[in-house]
Amino acid sequence: MLTDRELVDLAFDMLERAYAPYSNFPVGAAIACADGTVFTGCNVENAAFGSTICAERTALVKAVSEGHRDDLERIAIAGRGQDYCWPCGACRQMLSEFNPELIILAARGDGQFVSYPLHQLFPHGFGPGTLTQER
Repeated sequence: MLTDRELVDLAFDMLERAYAPYSNFPVGAAIACADGTVFTGCNVENAAFGSTICAERTALVKAVSEGHRDDLERIAIAGRGQDYCWPCGACRQMLSEFNPELIILAARGDGQFVSYPLHQLFPHGFGPGTLTQER
């Protein structure tokens, strides 16, 4: 099982693979599952900006496509900026679909990071339970 520091370091490693010619804001991510499996991702931008995919969603889609849905525990997100690299709203929505308790490790360019459960960053999120609630 990787430590938080090791997971953050993997996210930093992914910065080198990012394709960010438009924003010049590379982001790397690494998501850890309960069994120790880790999936990584980077942002991949596109001239049609709406087609861009964030690092967090890249890692998440890789995990889900390999059968990991109910065991996502932590995700590290790294950027080169002076502030912590937080997941955008679309990423928060996607991550919440699979685990609203997911631990977010947000790192800044100097390697420092903070840890928060996703539900604190995305309170009152729209999830599968919302669709089954009676009115």
